[in-house]
Amino acid sequence: MTTAFLPLSPSRTTCGSLLHELQIIWNEIGENDSDRDKMLLELEQECLDIYRRKVEKTRKYRADLHQSLADAEAEIANLVSALGEHSSFSTKGKGTLKQQMAAIKPLLDDLRLKKEERIKEFSEIQSQITQICVEIAGSGQSANSDDRQVNETDLTVNKLREFKSHLQELRKEKNLRLQKINSHICIIHELSVVLSTDFIKTVGDVHPSLCDLSNNKSRSISNETLARLTSVIHSLKQEKQERLQKLQRLGCTLMELWNLMDTPLEERRKFDHVPRLISSSLEDVSVQGCLALDVIEQTEIETERLNILKASKMKELVFKRQNDLEEIYRAVHMDVDSDAARQILIGIIDSGCNVDLAELLSGMDDQITKAKEQALSRRDILEKIEKWKYACEEEKWLDEYEKDENRYSAGRGAHKNLKRAEKARMLVSKISSILENLTAKVRAWERERGIPFLYDKVPLLSTLEEYSLLRQQREEEKRRSREQKRLQEQLTAGQEAIYGSRPNVKRPLGQNTSTNSMGTPLGRRLTTPGRPGISTGKERRESGRVHNITPVNYVALSKDD
Repeated sequence: MTTAFLPLSPSRTTCGSLLHELQIIWNEIGENDSDRDKMLLELEQECLDIYRRKVEKTRKYRADLHQSLADAEAEIANLVSALGEHSSFSTKGKGTLKQQMAAIKPLLDDLRLKKEERIKEFSEIQSQITQICVEIAGSGQSANSDDRQVNETDLTVNKLREFKSHLQELRKEKNLRLQKINSHICIIHELSVVLSTDFIKTVGDVHPSLCDLSNNKSRSISNETLARLTSVIHSLKQEKQERLQKLQRLGCTLMELWNLMDTPLEERRKFDHVPRLISSSLEDVSVQGCLALDVIEQTEIETERLNILKASKMKELVFKRQNDLEEIYRAVHMDVDSDAARQILIGIIDSGCNVDLAELLSGMDDQITKAKEQALSRRDILEKIEKWKYACEEEKWLDEYEKDENRYSAGRGAHKNLKRAEKARMLVSKISSILENLTAKVRAWERERGIPFLYDKVPLLSTLEEYSLLRQQREEEKRRSREQKRLQEQLTAGQEAIYGSRPNVKRPLGQNTSTNSMGTPLGRRLTTPGRPGISTGKERRESGRVHNITPVNYVALSKDD
């Protein structure tokens, strides 16, 4: 059997040469035709198998290219959808498969790069969001891994904008919390300064990160931290309120004790900051250490010391108030039974019963205040009384001066007496109007208060009426004396005309007692040597006490007040 050989193309030259070489070898060996045909059939079958495998491989490669192209198009579609792109891409009918793959690869690489960048951006934003959420949630909360995973199916710009907006809101929330934390820390610092407490320890107990005042970023901003800071502020404010109230009570007590015992300013200066807190509100108190525990303790010790000292000075304080009261009454000529009042006070103090010194002295202070008001109401009348008494003194002096027949002699001081006599006459001429005005004032005073106006235990109106009556009598006596003198002069002149003149015999000074029998305007009971109108202490004691004046509230008051 002769095998026909196909013409070999230049690309198959090597196979033909090999077949020719194989025939030469067969010839030399002496292979028969059947063996040769069998070998050639085997060789052909092997070639077909090789071609078949190659075709299958190529067919599979083509299918893989189709699948790759389809996968690439599907991936492009997914990436475009995930990234929110609006462009579309199709390679159907545009060249061979390799050309189509070559055309689609740049777009796919570009979209993959965009996806990686977008995923990275999403991851960073979500990481920041998760971190802030963890900070807000507190140290007890851990970051959830799901919160950090990026959803690759939605990488659009809108979704990214939502995450950025959420991050911005969280950053604002963080800043607000930091501001609130800083504000709370400042308030705690101010309260700690006023209360003299350990500020670092206080904020460190809330959270250790708050101790570092220079690093705001590392501070805890969790709800728990804010709640604990709020609780600490409330506790410190309550402590401040309690300490302030305690010091205010101690300050009031100190002021009372100081005023009761007339404590010198030098002793008060050590604690003068305490009374200043009495009228202060909680917000006004900001001085460093003014509400410290040692300040309260020292104030309590000082208050206790003054309370002990108060008991020992009780008599002294009470009698000092009594002296002040009596001095006010004496200054305005009001009568007070001081001996009876002092006996009552001594009996109360020595009785051994529990006597509230503050209440006792407060009652006496009220009486002193009342006495000052009474003295003030009498001041205008007392001034007019002094003016009246001065006018009466000048009147008495003028009477004595006019009796002196040598008053016009050129002796020492004569010109001064002349001037005084001239002024005295003008003043004496006003006595009637002074009396009328004074009487009207006294009557108005008595009508307003419904009690008589007493002057050194004597009703002033009766004294004024008695003086007015005596003055009228005195004026009448003066008028009769002048008339008698005029008639005497006329008689003497008639006798001289009949019998001639005779020497004038001087009468001794003071012989005419009728013009000086009245003495002073207030009479004997209100007259003192050299100053008429006021009685001496001896005369007041001889006249006896007013029996209707009794001690009231441990202090004797005069009935007219």
